[in-house]
Amino acid sequence: MDSDSSSFIDLRSDTKTKPTPEMLQAMISAELGDDMNGEDPTVNRLEAMICDLLGKEAAVFACSGTQSNQMGLRAHCLPGDELLIHELGHIAIFEGGAPAILSGVSCRTLTGERGMLTVEDLRGKIRANDQHLTRTRLLCVENTTNAGGGHYYPLDQLTDICNWAHENGLKTHMDGARIFNACVAGGYTMKEICAPLDTISICFSKGLGCPMGSILVGSQEAITHARRSRKIFGGALRQAGIVAAACIYALENNIERLQEDHDNARFLAEQLAEIEGISINPEHTETNLVFFDVHPERGNAMQLSAALKKEGVGIGAMGNSTLRACTHLDISRAQIEQVPAAVRAALKAGLDQYQGIATGPYARG
Repeated sequence: MDSDSSSFIDLRSDTKTKPTPEMLQAMISAELGDDMNGEDPTVNRLEAMICDLLGKEAAVFACSGTQSNQMGLRAHCLPGDELLIHELGHIAIFEGGAPAILSGVSCRTLTGERGMLTVEDLRGKIRANDQHLTRTRLLCVENTTNAGGGHYYPLDQLTDICNWAHENGLKTHMDGARIFNACVAGGYTMKEICAPLDTISICFSKGLGCPMGSILVGSQEAITHARRSRKIFGGALRQAGIVAAACIYALENNIERLQEDHDNARFLAEQLAEIEGISINPEHTETNLVFFDVHPERGNAMQLSAALKKEGVGIGAMGNSTLRACTHLDISRAQIEQVPAAVRAALKAGLDQYQGIATGPYARG
């Protein structure tokens, strides 16, 4: 089935959402100016709203999550520096080597449960102050975790590792692409979870349903550096209020409804757990990301993904046996209820017809 068909159930990512008529109207009626000169009133309003929401001094609008993450890294690091990050962190594996390419920064990847780090995971990982060694400068965390399973950091755990980082002379940056999902699931506020962090990157194009846009938030000093990086990285924006208006609409209307996506994800996980040939623990589905495995004797993840596309369902592979489904505002409970039958049909038909599909692009966004 054509993935552009109106009947296609697209669970590949929450980036697949389309603006609602109300969001489009907000974009059409946005007051505009030249953002590079600080003259776009809609962008200025968005940045002020985010600062108030997070309890931070300054913010800068960006084109994408990768761009805002890399602006944050460059605000804290010099060429030759090193950052600490979980081995499944988006910055380390899904941003095209950007830390090295754009800022000359290397990633030291660490292990930790569910894509998250603890103080014990971090102890002993800071390089000695020696001319032969790279300087460890930054701790990066991801909330919610993407490849780590869609989990959210407990407030105490995140506070502990950020305090440890600061006590040891490191700065802290959060890839908060789905931070609103974390807040809804974790029951904490944006100010609470962002208080121990120096910079935070937030995506509007995921759970909040915007067509594009991200933002970096932090101290005035850090954001001043980040604005210069945005220009260097080719992210100079002009009448960006047409996009910022969508983000404002999302902040005012689309946060609380994220619980619906979480409920749909848990329902899907529970249904998948009943399918022979599929392995999943529904208790591990905490937000809008559903990770499950196909049994090796039935085929691999790319094969099942291809078979599901033929059944009218888009679910991406995240490894040899693991797949990821992502619920979002364009997917209803009625559509979710159709997915288990599609999985059963794909497995019953057999995946051997897709034997040529062994590897391919993984679900990323």
